Amino acid sequence: MPTATLGLSERLAGRLDGHLARFAEHMREGLLAASVAVGLDVMAELMEAEVSDLAGPKGKHNPARTAKRHGGQDGTVTLGGRRVAVRRPRVRTVGDDEHELTLEAYQTFVAADLLADGVVARMLGGLSTRGYPVGLEPVGAQVEQTATGTSRSAVSRRFVTATAERLDQLLHRPLGGQRWLVVFLDGFGMGEHLLVGALGVTADGTKVPLGVVEGTTENKAVCTRLVTGLRDRGLDTDHGVLFVIDGGKALDAAVRAVFAGKALIQRCRRHKERKVLDHLPETERPLVQRRLRSAWANPDTKQARAELEQLARVLARQRPGAAASLREGLAETLTVNRLGVGGRLLQTVESTNPVESMIEIVRDHAGRVKRWSSGEMALRWAAAGMLAAEAQFRRVKGYQELPQLAAALQHATADDPDLAVTA
Repeated sequence: MPTATLGLSERLAGRLDGHLARFAEHMREGLLAASVAVGLDVMAELMEAEVSDLAGPKGKHNPARTAKRHGGQDGTVTLGGRRVAVRRPRVRTVGDDEHELTLEAYQTFVAADLLADGVVARMLGGLSTRGYPVGLEPVGAQVEQTATGTSRSAVSRRFVTATAERLDQLLHRPLGGQRWLVVFLDGFGMGEHLLVGALGVTADGTKVPLGVVEGTTENKAVCTRLVTGLRDRGLDTDHGVLFVIDGGKALDAAVRAVFAGKALIQRCRRHKERKVLDHLPETERPLVQRRLRSAWANPDTKQARAELEQLARVLARQRPGAAASLREGLAETLTVNRLGVGGRLLQTVESTNPVESMIEIVRDHAGRVKRWSSGEMALRWAAAGMLAAEAQFRRVKGYQELPQLAAALQHATADDPDLAVTA
């Protein structure tokens, strides 16, 4: 083996032995603490190696060099959810146009700033700003002494900044170039603030959070802003989209105004059922519920509608409130029947349950919040929770039947463009 190669192997072996010894020394404090200790050493070696490449070996004069060492400067990198102090070397060019050179090794470690993501994940997981340090992985006593970024105010500032970025990401997510088959729209509360959220389903059954606004499904301006935003970001309804809504009249009107005959509206059956039953005494509810569900399960749209209208007539005399509630938007509870949707996919699109499941994840993440200072805060938490929920999503039930739904939507909106408006 050549002498130079042998010398390099010996040096590498010596460094490896040193790293292993340092690793073993810190293992008592935990695996992460040991890894951090070695990682900081390796980072220092990488930076020093880059300095040597730029300015030459230390202590050896080279008249042809184009860069020189220029001391060091304090810096920080992210490790284990906190900012850790490091000392980075500095290099400057030689000559009249002297300027600082960037060390790629240091920039790599700085650019991999996972602190904001760590703060959001821990806060959504239930940690408070006060309890944040308790939830951090151990990185060793020596590193911990110089660590920063874990105070209550620092964590709060990072969380606000990070969630604001997530809100911006959600509200500006491009929707073009994708075949959207279903959009679920539903209202929900965050503290005393009311919001409206949107969840989309693609042609392969993937669920995607689409947006959120502050307001209610009874506020036309709010609903129009949400739906217009979806259109402006590229939501394509040329081949028809099924909108499943919670029953808010303003939301219904907004969808029709923005997408006209290319939007087919399905009224959430669970919402409709609750509204009808709320007008009835407990003893009458089971029978009416069975008749409602039996009618909706009838694949023959005309027969299903006749059954519902008959039920409304029966209720009208003794329970006029229940009858009026049933008749309001009755035809829109049968849109999926007209489209021929059945099987497991019917369980998905007959109600707003998919978006409600996402909302439950959002509420679970925000469960420890005691005071909502503003609507902007509610929007930030909602957006962060919706994007976190997206990572947990599976494809919708019955996604295998989505091609049939796509064909039915295209046929309905192409051959009978007034179906969405008049039905």
